[in-house]
Amino acid sequence: MIRQLGDEEKQGITREILESLPEWFGIWEAREDYILKSASQTAFGAFDEGRPIGFLCLEETGRDTVELYVMGVLKECHRMGIGTKLFTEAKTFAASKGYSFMQVKTVQMGRYKEYDDTNRFYLSLGFKEFEVFPTLWDEWNPCQVYVMSLQ
Repeated sequence: MIRQLGDEEKQGITREILESLPEWFGIWEAREDYILKSASQTAFGAFDEGRPIGFLCLEETGRDTVELYVMGVLKECHRMGIGTKLFTEAKTFAASKGYSFMQVKTVQMGRYKEYDDTNRFYLSLGFKEFEVFPTLWDEWNPCQVYVMSLQ
């Protein structure tokens, strides 16, 4: 089941999922920033018999644009369609709120296997390459920005 998360759930679920994914969220400071910011974002959760198995947070980055700010799915639930279902719910929500575009940032393809999988996932959802910022995060993690139209 996918549903929008209440304010009291966001940080706990975000922490639980991100801490289980050290391959992607192993930098303590970055992970804590995601958890802190989730409290003020629109968030969706995926549940299996009441247990959280995934989440996705959206953040407005401009009048017409929302960012898929962070998402995670428990590793044992990868490749089961959970991420796609979370994204579909978030995309429908963002379009209903009048946003024209959605963006997402990740590490550029070709740097790390786990992030190559992430890039392929975003491309499979319909995101298109927009721009690479070589040093937005640091020189070892060039930031790939993907965008999509919501109209």
